[in-house]
Amino acid sequence: MLNRSRLAIAMSLSAAVLCGCGGAAEPTGGAETAQPSQAAAAKDRKHQFEAAKADCMKQKGFKYVPYVKPEDDSDEERKRGSGDYQAMRKYRAKYGFGVFAVHVYPKEMHAPDAEGDTDPNIKIQDDLSAAQNDAYYKAKNACMATAGKQVLGITVKSNIDYFNQYGLARKRARAAELDGDPKLVELAGPMATCLTGKGYSITDTKPTALSTRGEREFMRQQDKIGRRQQDNLPPAKKTATGTFTMPNLTPEDAKPYLAKEIKAGLDDLECGKDFYAAYTPKETALLQKIDDQYAF
Repeated sequence: MLNRSRLAIAMSLSAAVLCGCGGAAEPTGGAETAQPSQAAAAKDRKHQFEAAKADCMKQKGFKYVPYVKPEDDSDEERKRGSGDYQAMRKYRAKYGFGVFAVHVYPKEMHAPDAEGDTDPNIKIQDDLSAAQNDAYYKAKNACMATAGKQVLGITVKSNIDYFNQYGLARKRARAAELDGDPKLVELAGPMATCLTGKGYSITDTKPTALSTRGEREFMRQQDKIGRRQQDNLPPAKKTATGTFTMPNLTPEDAKPYLAKEIKAGLDDLECGKDFYAAYTPKETALLQKIDDQYAF
Protein backbone atom coordinates (compact mmCIF):
# COMPACT_ATOMS: atom_id res chain seq x y z
CA MET A 1 0.00 0.00 0.00
CA LEU A 2 1.16 3.50 -0.71
CA ASN A 3 -0.03 5.00 2.53
CA ARG A 4 -1.66 3.97 5.76
CA SER A 5 -4.27 6.72 5.66
CA ARG A 6 -7.92 5.75 6.04
CA LEU A 7 -8.38 5.90 2.29
CA ALA A 8 -5.37 3.72 1.63
CA ILE A 9 -6.76 1.22 4.13
CA ALA A 10 -10.32 1.39 2.90
CA MET A 11 -9.92 1.80 -0.86
CA SER A 12 -6.65 0.30 -2.07
CA LEU A 13 -7.95 -3.24 -1.69
CA SER A 14 -8.93 -3.41 -5.35
CA ALA A 15 -5.37 -2.48 -6.26
CA ALA A 16 -4.09 -5.18 -3.93
CA VAL A 17 -6.37 -7.68 -5.64
CA LEU A 18 -5.04 -6.72 -9.05
CA CYS A 19 -1.40 -7.03 -8.05
CA GLY A 20 -1.94 -10.00 -5.73
CA CYS A 21 -0.03 -8.16 -2.98
CA GLY A 22 -1.55 -8.41 1.03
CA GLY A 23 -18.55 -3.49 16.13
CA ALA A 24 -15.67 -2.24 18.17
CA ALA A 25 -15.88 -0.29 21.36
CA GLU A 26 -13.55 2.60 21.99
CA PRO A 27 -10.34 1.58 23.78
CA THR A 28 -10.52 1.80 27.54
CA GLY A 29 -7.78 1.89 30.13
CA GLY A 30 -8.05 -1.86 30.58
CA ALA A 31 -7.85 -2.42 26.82
CA GLU A 32 -4.67 -0.37 26.62
CA THR A 33 -2.86 -2.71 29.01
CA ALA A 34 -3.92 -5.66 26.86
CA GLN A 35 -2.77 -4.17 23.59
CA PRO A 36 0.87 -5.38 23.66
CA SER A 37 -0.13 -9.04 24.05
CA GLN A 38 -2.88 -8.66 21.46
CA ALA A 39 -0.44 -7.09 19.02
CA ALA A 40 2.07 -9.89 19.65
CA ALA A 41 -0.60 -12.53 19.06
CA ALA A 42 -1.67 -10.85 15.81
CA LYS A 43 1.93 -10.67 14.60
CA ASP A 44 2.50 -14.32 15.49
CA ARG A 45 -0.61 -15.23 13.47
CA LYS A 46 0.79 -13.41 10.45
CA HIS A 47 4.00 -15.43 10.73
CA GLN A 48 2.01 -18.67 11.06
CA PHE A 49 -0.02 -17.72 7.99
CA GLU A 50 3.10 -17.05 5.94
CA ALA A 51 4.82 -20.21 7.21
CA ALA A 52 1.82 -22.31 6.19
CA LYS A 53 1.91 -20.84 2.68
CA ALA A 54 5.65 -21.49 2.44
CA ASP A 55 5.30 -25.13 3.55
CA CYS A 56 2.52 -25.68 1.04
CA MET A 57 4.50 -24.09 -1.80
CA LYS A 58 7.54 -26.22 -0.96
CA GLN A 59 5.43 -29.35 -1.22
CA LYS A 60 4.35 -28.19 -4.68
CA GLY A 61 7.95 -27.64 -5.76
CA PHE A 62 8.14 -23.85 -5.47
CA LYS A 63 10.18 -21.53 -3.31
CA TYR A 64 8.23 -19.09 -1.18
CA VAL A 65 9.81 -17.01 1.57
CA PRO A 66 7.56 -16.30 4.58
CA TYR A 67 7.34 -12.52 4.59
CA VAL A 68 5.64 -10.25 7.11
CA LYS A 69 6.08 -6.56 6.41
CA PRO A 70 7.77 -4.81 9.36
CA GLU A 71 5.45 -2.76 11.53
CA ASP A 72 6.65 0.82 11.24
CA ASP A 73 3.82 2.94 12.62
CA SER A 74 5.30 6.08 14.11
CA ASP A 75 4.08 7.92 17.17
CA GLU A 76 2.50 10.50 14.84
CA GLU A 77 0.63 7.79 12.96
CA ARG A 78 -0.68 6.35 16.21
CA LYS A 79 -1.82 9.81 17.28
CA ARG A 80 -3.66 10.29 13.99
CA GLY A 81 -5.27 6.90 14.45
CA SER A 82 -6.56 8.04 17.84
CA GLY A 83 -8.18 11.12 16.31
CA ASP A 84 -5.64 13.60 17.68
CA TYR A 85 -6.47 16.94 16.04
CA GLN A 86 -2.96 18.42 16.07
CA ALA A 87 -1.43 15.27 14.56
CA MET A 88 -4.11 15.16 11.85
CA ARG A 89 -3.67 18.84 11.08
CA LYS A 90 0.12 18.50 10.82
CA TYR A 91 -0.30 15.66 8.34
CA ARG A 92 -2.89 17.42 6.20
CA ALA A 93 -0.93 20.66 6.12
CA LYS A 94 1.81 18.80 4.24
CA TYR A 95 0.14 15.82 2.58
CA GLY A 96 -3.52 16.77 2.24
CA PHE A 97 -5.52 13.55 2.11
CA GLY A 98 -2.42 11.60 1.06
CA VAL A 99 -3.30 11.32 -2.64
CA PHE A 100 -1.14 13.63 -4.78
CA ALA A 101 1.48 13.67 -2.01
CA VAL A 102 2.61 10.26 -3.26
CA HIS A 103 4.07 11.99 -6.32
CA VAL A 104 5.61 14.89 -4.42
CA TYR A 105 6.99 12.90 -1.46
CA PRO A 106 7.37 9.33 -2.80
CA LYS A 107 9.76 8.11 -0.09
CA GLU A 108 7.81 9.60 2.78
CA MET A 109 4.57 8.19 1.40
CA HIS A 110 6.15 4.74 0.87
CA ALA A 111 5.62 4.65 -2.87
CA PRO A 112 6.78 1.23 -4.16
CA ASP A 113 8.94 2.72 -6.91
CA ALA A 114 10.80 4.80 -4.34
CA GLU A 115 11.26 2.10 -1.72
CA GLY A 116 12.07 -0.81 -3.97
CA ASP A 117 10.58 -4.24 -3.54
CA THR A 118 11.16 -5.54 -0.02
CA ASP A 119 9.16 -8.75 -0.43
CA PRO A 120 11.68 -11.39 -1.59
CA ASN A 121 8.92 -13.33 -3.33
CA ILE A 122 8.58 -10.62 -5.95
CA LYS A 123 12.10 -11.32 -7.23
CA ILE A 124 11.46 -15.05 -7.10
CA GLN A 125 8.46 -14.59 -9.39
CA ASP A 126 10.30 -12.15 -11.66
CA ASP A 127 12.95 -14.80 -12.34
CA LEU A 128 10.41 -17.35 -13.53
CA SER A 129 9.51 -17.99 -17.14
CA ALA A 130 5.96 -17.34 -18.36
CA ALA A 131 5.07 -21.02 -18.11
CA GLN A 132 6.62 -21.28 -14.65
CA ASN A 133 4.72 -18.19 -13.55
CA ASP A 134 1.42 -19.75 -14.56
CA ALA A 135 2.21 -22.84 -12.52
CA TYR A 136 3.47 -20.70 -9.64
CA TYR A 137 0.22 -18.72 -9.44
CA LYS A 138 -1.89 -21.85 -9.54
CA ALA A 139 0.14 -23.25 -6.67
CA LYS A 140 -0.02 -19.93 -4.79
CA ASN A 141 -3.81 -19.86 -5.09
CA ALA A 142 -4.09 -23.41 -3.82
CA CYS A 143 -1.75 -22.68 -0.93
CA MET A 144 -3.66 -19.55 0.00
CA ALA A 145 -6.72 -21.77 0.34
CA THR A 146 -4.78 -24.26 2.45
CA ALA A 147 -3.23 -21.65 4.74
CA GLY A 148 -6.52 -19.79 5.06
CA LYS A 149 -8.23 -22.89 6.34
CA GLN A 150 -5.35 -24.06 8.58
CA VAL A 151 -4.42 -20.78 10.23
CA LEU A 152 -7.31 -18.37 9.81
CA GLY A 153 -10.21 -20.79 9.75
CA ILE A 154 -11.65 -19.23 6.61
CA THR A 155 -12.55 -20.74 3.24
CA VAL A 156 -10.96 -18.96 0.28
CA LYS A 157 -10.48 -20.14 -3.28
CA SER A 158 -7.53 -17.98 -4.32
CA ASN A 159 -5.45 -14.91 -3.54
CA ILE A 160 -8.05 -12.67 -5.18
CA ASP A 161 -10.83 -14.34 -3.20
CA TYR A 162 -8.85 -13.72 0.01
CA PHE A 163 -8.51 -10.00 -0.71
CA ASN A 164 -12.14 -9.77 -1.81
CA GLN A 165 -13.34 -11.38 1.42
CA TYR A 166 -11.03 -9.16 3.46
CA GLY A 167 -12.28 -6.02 1.74
CA LEU A 168 -15.91 -7.05 2.09
CA ALA A 169 -15.44 -7.78 5.80
CA ARG A 170 -14.03 -4.30 6.34
CA LYS A 171 -16.81 -2.67 4.32
CA ARG A 172 -19.54 -4.51 6.19
CA ALA A 173 -18.00 -3.82 9.60
CA ARG A 174 -17.63 -0.10 8.89
CA ALA A 175 -21.20 0.19 7.60
CA ALA A 176 -22.68 -1.73 10.53
CA GLU A 177 -20.64 -0.24 13.37
CA LEU A 178 -19.83 3.28 12.18
CA ASP A 179 -22.78 4.26 10.01
CA GLY A 180 -25.05 2.80 12.67
CA ASP A 181 -23.47 4.73 15.54
CA PRO A 182 -25.96 7.42 16.74
CA LYS A 183 -23.21 9.70 18.06
CA LEU A 184 -21.31 9.65 14.76
CA VAL A 185 -24.50 10.22 12.78
CA GLU A 186 -25.27 13.22 14.98
CA LEU A 187 -21.77 14.69 14.54
CA ALA A 188 -21.81 14.11 10.77
CA GLY A 189 -24.65 16.59 10.29
CA PRO A 190 -22.82 19.76 11.41
CA MET A 191 -19.72 18.69 9.49
CA ALA A 192 -21.70 18.31 6.27
CA THR A 193 -23.40 21.67 6.81
CA CYS A 194 -20.04 23.35 7.41
CA LEU A 195 -18.51 21.86 4.25
CA THR A 196 -21.52 22.84 2.18
CA GLY A 197 -21.11 26.37 3.46
CA LYS A 198 -17.51 26.35 2.22
CA GLY A 199 -18.65 25.35 -1.27
CA TYR A 200 -18.03 21.60 -1.16
CA SER A 201 -20.59 19.23 -2.67
CA ILE A 202 -21.92 16.77 -0.10
CA THR A 203 -24.01 13.96 -1.58
CA ASP A 204 -23.83 11.45 1.27
CA THR A 205 -23.78 12.28 4.98
CA LYS A 206 -23.24 8.77 6.30
CA PRO A 207 -20.20 8.81 8.63
CA THR A 208 -18.11 6.46 6.48
CA ALA A 209 -18.91 8.37 3.29
CA LEU A 210 -18.19 11.71 4.91
CA SER A 211 -14.86 10.51 6.31
CA THR A 212 -13.56 9.50 2.85
CA ARG A 213 -15.36 12.12 0.73
CA GLY A 214 -12.33 14.39 0.21
CA GLU A 215 -9.89 11.60 -0.44
CA ARG A 216 -12.22 9.99 -2.96
CA GLU A 217 -12.60 13.29 -4.79
CA PHE A 218 -8.85 13.70 -5.26
CA MET A 219 -8.40 10.06 -6.19
CA ARG A 220 -10.99 10.58 -8.92
CA GLN A 221 -8.98 13.57 -10.14
CA GLN A 222 -5.82 11.45 -10.09
CA ASP A 223 -7.59 8.66 -11.96
CA LYS A 224 -8.78 11.12 -14.63
CA ILE A 225 -5.19 12.25 -15.22
CA GLY A 226 -3.98 8.66 -15.41
CA ARG A 227 -6.64 7.71 -17.93
CA ARG A 228 -5.87 10.79 -20.00
CA GLN A 229 -2.23 9.72 -20.14
CA GLN A 230 -3.26 6.30 -21.42
CA ASP A 231 -5.35 6.92 -24.51
CA ASN A 232 -6.67 3.38 -24.57
CA LEU A 233 -8.48 3.70 -21.26
CA PRO A 234 -12.13 4.82 -21.28
CA PRO A 235 -13.44 7.27 -18.64
CA ALA A 236 -14.03 5.77 -15.22
CA LYS A 237 -17.56 4.53 -14.70
CA LYS A 238 -19.59 6.05 -11.90
CA THR A 239 -20.19 2.54 -10.61
CA ALA A 240 -16.46 1.85 -10.24
CA THR A 241 -15.71 0.38 -6.83
CA GLY A 242 -12.24 1.70 -6.19
CA THR A 243 -10.00 0.69 -9.11
CA PHE A 244 -7.95 3.75 -10.00
CA THR A 245 -5.35 4.46 -12.66
CA MET A 246 -2.15 5.90 -11.22
CA PRO A 247 -0.78 8.69 -13.43
CA ASN A 248 2.87 9.35 -14.14
CA LEU A 249 3.56 12.72 -12.49
CA THR A 250 6.80 14.42 -11.51
CA PRO A 251 6.90 16.21 -8.14
CA GLU A 252 6.63 19.55 -9.96
CA ASP A 253 3.66 18.33 -11.99
CA ALA A 254 1.86 17.17 -8.84
CA LYS A 255 2.50 20.20 -6.60
CA PRO A 256 -0.39 22.34 -7.92
CA TYR A 257 -2.80 19.47 -7.35
CA LEU A 258 -1.37 18.87 -3.89
CA ALA A 259 -1.79 22.55 -2.99
CA LYS A 260 -5.52 22.32 -3.74
CA GLU A 261 -5.71 19.03 -1.87
CA ILE A 262 -4.05 20.53 1.21
CA LYS A 263 -6.58 23.37 1.33
CA ALA A 264 -9.47 20.93 0.95
CA GLY A 265 -7.98 18.63 3.57
CA LEU A 266 -7.64 21.41 6.13
CA ASP A 267 -11.17 22.67 5.42
CA ASP A 268 -12.45 19.12 5.86
CA LEU A 269 -10.62 18.74 9.17
CA GLU A 270 -11.79 22.08 10.55
CA CYS A 271 -15.40 21.30 9.69
CA GLY A 272 -15.05 17.79 11.06
CA LYS A 273 -12.95 18.49 14.15
CA ASP A 274 -15.53 17.06 16.55
CA PHE A 275 -16.57 14.35 14.12
CA TYR A 276 -13.06 12.97 13.60
CA ALA A 277 -12.28 13.05 17.33
CA ALA A 278 -15.10 10.52 17.81
CA TYR A 279 -14.97 8.69 14.47
CA THR A 280 -11.28 7.98 13.97
CA PRO A 281 -10.51 5.96 17.13
CA LYS A 282 -13.62 3.85 16.57
CA GLU A 283 -12.63 3.15 12.98
CA THR A 284 -9.02 2.40 13.92
CA ALA A 285 -10.05 -0.17 16.53
CA LEU A 286 -12.65 -1.73 14.26
CA LEU A 287 -10.39 -2.15 11.23
CA GLN A 288 -7.57 -3.49 13.41
CA LYS A 289 -9.86 -6.33 14.43
CA ILE A 290 -10.51 -7.20 10.80
CA ASP A 291 -6.80 -6.96 9.97
CA ASP A 292 -6.03 -9.36 12.82
CA GLN A 293 -8.79 -11.74 11.74
CA TYR A 294 -7.31 -11.98 8.23
CA ALA A 295 -3.65 -11.75 9.31
CA PHE A 296 -3.30 -8.75 7.00
